[in-house]
Amino acid sequence: MASMKLAGKDAFALGEVPVGAVVVSAAGAVLARAHNQVEGSQDPTAHAEVLAMRRAAAATHSWRLGGATLYVTLEPCAMCAGAALNARLEAVVYGARSPLLGAHGSWIPLLPGAQSAAGGQSPPPHALHPTMHVRSGVLADECQSMMLRFFRRRRGENARSQARGDATDPP
Repeated sequence: MASMKLAGKDAFALGEVPVGAVVVSAAGAVLARAHNQVEGSQDPTAHAEVLAMRRAAAATHSWRLGGATLYVTLEPCAMCAGAALNARLEAVVYGARSPLLGAHGSWIPLLPGAQSAAGGQSPPPHALHPTMHVRSGVLADECQSMMLRFFRRRRGENARSQARGDATDPP
């Protein structure tokens, strides 16, 4: 979990949304660690989870990561949840919820055990991986605090740029 937080801090320092992810084998060995690189790479799929799973697959010479656990600072989005299911991960453990994009029920219930934000039903077991376990809220306060600090800083930078008349990305 400490490695996941460090990866998030790495992203924060680089101006990326501070999401960090670590893939750990069933034996407890760290297979891969990554942080968001969307801005730096201009690649919308360069989420921490996807990058960590790619690196873990390369390290193990297999895209099937059965027995492994993905630890991530933020609830995975639909893309990352789909990748986790396809990789056959044993478990996903995350910190803060993501009301805008979370795929464990904050926005859409894709991962096992999810409840929709509107109180709907959990999705049926996934046909390819019906036994994935998901645990939420691990170090949630710390992960949420890092996200809040990042977006407060980003909003402040955007406001200063707009006051100077600089071109900025939309908020």
